[in-house]
Amino acid sequence: METDLVTPLQKAQILIEALPYIRRLSGKTVVIKYGGNAMVSEELKTNVMEDVTLLKFIGINPILVHGGGPDINAMLGRLGVHSEFRDGLRVTTPEVMEVAQMVLVGRTNKEIVARLNQLGAQAVGLSGIDGRLIECVRMTRGTDGQPLDIGNVGEITHINTSMLETLAAGAYVPVIAPIGIGPDGESYNINADTVASEIATAMKAEKLITLTDVEGVKKTTPEGESVVIASMTESEAHKLIDSGVIAGGMIPKVLGCLDTVNRGVGRAHIIDGRISHSLLLEIFTNKGIGTMIMKERRPYYQGEKI
Repeated sequence: METDLVTPLQKAQILIEALPYIRRLSGKTVVIKYGGNAMVSEELKTNVMEDVTLLKFIGINPILVHGGGPDINAMLGRLGVHSEFRDGLRVTTPEVMEVAQMVLVGRTNKEIVARLNQLGAQAVGLSGIDGRLIECVRMTRGTDGQPLDIGNVGEITHINTSMLETLAAGAYVPVIAPIGIGPDGESYNINADTVASEIATAMKAEKLITLTDVEGVKKTTPEGESVVIASMTESEAHKLIDSGVIAGGMIPKVLGCLDTVNRGVGRAHIIDGRISHSLLLEIFTNKGIGTMIMKERRPYYQGEKI
């Protein structure tokens, strides 16, 4: 008889473990950057949409910001339009901009909205053009401060939060394509990670969660095993960068998270979008599955292991 009860009891324990997080996050905004392999697999697409729908139904206000690089690449190839990257960003000529906007706003965004609505959520598709949600100017300098001309790539100057606040606090799930609008009404392509970060900051979100193609920030144990660092503070992150534990492409990801939490977001997460239901596992379990970054350790409840 006890054997028959193992699975139900485990499920009940998971729900109880989630309770303090549900209570803490009820009514709060969570911004999710959706991209990478999580957008390629049909099963993972469904998992993410199920997770987002569940968040909404239990009283959390998710805002989904999506990329769409593979879809843009496929369409550019089909149309025979050349595309290249410089300083990590897509060089966006008028022809590339037209394709990017068509794919991100007209296809990718609407596919996500349709999937969410099919699951029972009331999703609303937006781009930065709608209501001048994302105002920007043409990017003219790279990360090194040197002049950079990569066409219609935008640098965000302002996020108009009033529409998002109305939608997210109500019954809706905003789904945002990373296209901004300039002073002249011209469209600009913007890095989706940057859009998610700026929206999380402007909305004073409790969490920014980035779905990536890596497990999180990792370190090597004395036994030689590579393990994910479950959580870190700002000071710990800088020490890990200085010591070389955090290196390569993970450095800008971590620094981006630190910038976000320094501007008021409660916690930033880097999680593996290749894992089924990764959002729920990270948000509602004490151990999580990725790396959580905080300005300083502030437990959600007494006894939380962070």
